Amino acid sequence: MPTLVNYCGDDKHHTGGSLCSMNSNRLFSILDVYNHPCKRSRINDSYSLFSNNKNNPSIEILPDECLYEIFRRLSGGKGRSVAACVSLRWLTLISNLKASEIIVSNKVKVKVNNEFSYDDEQENDGYLTRSLEGKKATDTRLAAIAVGTSARGGLGKLSVRGSDKVTSIGFSAIARGCPNLRVLSLWNVPMIGDESLIEISKCQFLESLDLCHCPLISNIGLISIAKNCPNLSSLTIESCKNIGNKSLQTIARCCPNLQSLTIKDCPNVGDQGVATLFSSSLVLTKVKLQSLDITDLSLAVIGRYGKSITNLALTNLRNVSQKGFWAMGNAGNLESLMSLTVISCCGITDLSLKVIGKGCHVLKHLVLKKCWFLSDKGLVSFARAARFLESLQLEECNRVTQQGILGTLSNQNSKMKSFSVVKCMGVIDLDEKAIDFFEKNQSLHSLTIKNCIGFGNKNLEMIGKLSPNLHNLDLTGLSGITDSGLFDFLKTRTAGLKKINLTDCINLTDKVVVDLVKIHGGTLELLNLGGCRKITDESMAAIGRNCGLLKDLDVSKSGITDSGVSWLCCEGNMRLRVLALSGCMVSNESMLSFEKMGETLVGLNLQMCNLISRSAIESLVVNLWRCDILS
Repeated sequence: MPTLVNYCGDDKHHTGGSLCSMNSNRLFSILDVYNHPCKRSRINDSYSLFSNNKNNPSIEILPDECLYEIFRRLSGGKGRSVAACVSLRWLTLISNLKASEIIVSNKVKVKVNNEFSYDDEQENDGYLTRSLEGKKATDTRLAAIAVGTSARGGLGKLSVRGSDKVTSIGFSAIARGCPNLRVLSLWNVPMIGDESLIEISKCQFLESLDLCHCPLISNIGLISIAKNCPNLSSLTIESCKNIGNKSLQTIARCCPNLQSLTIKDCPNVGDQGVATLFSSSLVLTKVKLQSLDITDLSLAVIGRYGKSITNLALTNLRNVSQKGFWAMGNAGNLESLMSLTVISCCGITDLSLKVIGKGCHVLKHLVLKKCWFLSDKGLVSFARAARFLESLQLEECNRVTQQGILGTLSNQNSKMKSFSVVKCMGVIDLDEKAIDFFEKNQSLHSLTIKNCIGFGNKNLEMIGKLSPNLHNLDLTGLSGITDSGLFDFLKTRTAGLKKINLTDCINLTDKVVVDLVKIHGGTLELLNLGGCRKITDESMAAIGRNCGLLKDLDVSKSGITDSGVSWLCCEGNMRLRVLALSGCMVSNESMLSFEKMGETLVGLNLQMCNLISRSAIESLVVNLWRCDILS
């Protein structure tokens, strides 16, 4: 009989067939023995001991009190797990057993592989993981998990997502059967309320709680968790409209080990709760605050008491002004902050960003998205103040121009290794004479200029001169880049490029690709030419001859045909692992070439290759069984 540990079928249970038989005298003796004060009613259904219904199995005529006494004496969790498989009634009774009600013998002798050993019942340590989604998430399955996992190491992590059929009944079973539960995640479960969290709060070893789109959960449930789970170290609250300041204040008092905090889209959370939490916590390291009704006061408190914070993300804080960000940086106590992300916050200005650069002494990673009041002056001032900055990402900061980019890169003492500029519409081509005012950046290894429609050849050449040691280059969506501009950039390289992404650079042709692989083919590991419509088989031939180290090649939606694919095999030195030909004019003739590359190929994209027949794809799937083929 299968145990409940891996129970995933329909909620159907065995209802027929007798498991044991007994005469009436023996049955009365059992009732006499177990009729003591511990006996209590388990469920409301009544069963007649002397029922004349011959259709009922003999064991089913026992009342719940008798079954309860039998189940609590079963040796080991495995025995209870097997018994729970018999029927829904048995499962319900067993899942209602509390740990304190189970009669445990110190050592139970069991026979395993023809040898006797002892089961000490010390088996519920809590290292198993279970996840229920959609229709599979029901109270019955939670009860089955509670019973089944207790015999296999104990449930440590539980995730329930997208279900309106789970109620407090299921979580009552989890609380009773899984005392060592450490991680609980509830996403989009509208029927879960405070009663469920009150039950879960009985799992006193709970360390991580994730609540997302749980509209019925309020301060009452979260306060119960805070008071009964002192080991709570990670808390995520998202789109829970009834959770507010009162529960955060209780967490501040009762959860001294809280290290990670995420609060998103909770309209009742304000300055009072956030300020109390940060002023009380000494070990909080990772913080994300998004779409909250907080003001400058909260950021000032974070700057004053956030000594242990290493990662901070602030998103869509509409009531926080320049004053709040200035106060956060000026406090000078964010001495451990290494990563800062700010998205859609109008409080990031030239002044506030400069102060943050000076006040966050060990800041290494900065992400700024949709900070519309930031200009070149603030960006350059920050880059010079943040001496340990290694990574800078800008997205939709439209007041930043090419002067800000060049000024940020021009820092001889800079430790910046990665710089990314995405959708910054203020970036347009400059006069080349401006380069005389800037210094080279020797530390920059990765550069991304993506979807900046005004970025052209002159900017690319100037950036190339400022960053001679680049290894990774991403120029996605730059239609202003042509063969001559990219070739001038390639000539300034003192180190070989390893990764190049030229996706949707629609004005590039075979000429520059041939030059590219001749100059950097010996070091190139990744090349993305997707959407470059002017790229043809000539480029594939040059790649096949020069790029012996290339592992990842994407030529989707280009002019590549069967001849180009064959060139990759002709030279015999290619060791491609990933090849993308989506939307290319390749046919069944390329099947032999694909099979030749099959020794190393683990990923092949043939989507929208309409000239390849379905039978050819099926044959390829069989022959390249190690390769993941998209078609």
